[in-house]
Amino acid sequence: MNQETVNPPRLVTLILLSGLSIVSLNMFLPSLSNIAAEFDAPYALVNLSIAGYAAMTAALQLIMGPLSDRFGRRPVILSGLVLFGLASFGCLLAPNVTVFLLFRMMQAAIISGHTVSLAVIRDTSGSRKSASLMGYLAMAYAIAPMLGPMFGGALDGLFGWRASFAAFLVFGLSVFALCLFDLRETNLSPSQTMGQQFRAYPELFGSRRFWGYALCMAFSIGGFYAFLGGAPFVATVLFGIPTVELGLYIGSITCGFVFGSFLAGRFAARHALTTMMIAGRLVACAGLISGLVIVLLGYVHPVTLFGACIFYGMGNGITMPGSNAGALSVRPKLAGSAAGLSGALTVGGGAVMSAITGAVLTEHNAAYGLLGMMLLSAVLGLFAAISVLWVDRREM
Repeated sequence: MNQETVNPPRLVTLILLSGLSIVSLNMFLPSLSNIAAEFDAPYALVNLSIAGYAAMTAALQLIMGPLSDRFGRRPVILSGLVLFGLASFGCLLAPNVTVFLLFRMMQAAIISGHTVSLAVIRDTSGSRKSASLMGYLAMAYAIAPMLGPMFGGALDGLFGWRASFAAFLVFGLSVFALCLFDLRETNLSPSQTMGQQFRAYPELFGSRRFWGYALCMAFSIGGFYAFLGGAPFVATVLFGIPTVELGLYIGSITCGFVFGSFLAGRFAARHALTTMMIAGRLVACAGLISGLVIVLLGYVHPVTLFGACIFYGMGNGITMPGSNAGALSVRPKLAGSAAGLSGALTVGGGAVMSAITGAVLTEHNAAYGLLGMMLLSAVLGLFAAISVLWVDRREM
């Protein structure tokens, strides 16, 4: 496909699409207890609106990516926004917890806003420019979940928990209207049939380069999920950090990610994808090794622990745009499928790392155990990035 013939959407459109798909996960987190109380339902059941939603987004990425390769990016994104709006309206009016959870699972259709946006960028840009644009997109990906719970908590306090879903409805309709006018079709050579597309999948699945990019992403995000799973335990057990301050410490890694994404946006267009990926992994490893050495020497302090994690977030911000762009560039005609598969692998890998970290941490190994698990994930991501470089040099 000649990228010069494609009329790309404005970057702000893709940023809003991606931000909405991410903020929908956690904006109403402060309302979970109120939802459980109103429906007289166990908190564990209401919590499925988070855990079940995350699992649904992982599954839908495997479907929506291929659908966008077959039918085009625009109809998949617009359909996802319509389903999101209808589901938000259903949650807003839900009379019981069963109906609420049913419509909440339907809201997961908005994940197309992030997954297919990556394919749109790849359709309209070369691999290096794609990495640069994805760096700026990743900043929204990081900032949205930081601000979302604050906004949702304010809405709950003023108007009750249903106000968050009224806001989702308004956001969804607004972004739909924007996409209706700004988002043109960028997939100019869609698959003729789903069967034809599935027959092309072995090209993607059999590519060592694709698996190198995808595993680099999975292990990079895996360390972040390990942090999310272990940081609250470490902060409470070792430092007695009160809940009101805990969010600030946990947000430190996201601040690093935002800065790293900014660096990727600035420099990715001028450097090879593997250069950015390996640089990001080295930053992450260096920060964690330094923190681990200091902790093992006996200097256990919140600044030591969370300072090292800031470098991990920065490394992820530098790495992720390049690995995302690379995975989608291996087989450009399967960019949507590649985005969906790599996204599902990333979510699945993160869930596994979070579970393992939660299982291995104890009061005695809390500090070095958390840094060690994150370092393991960072090193595995580095090996995956190096494997792509090795494949590139072999095929030169």
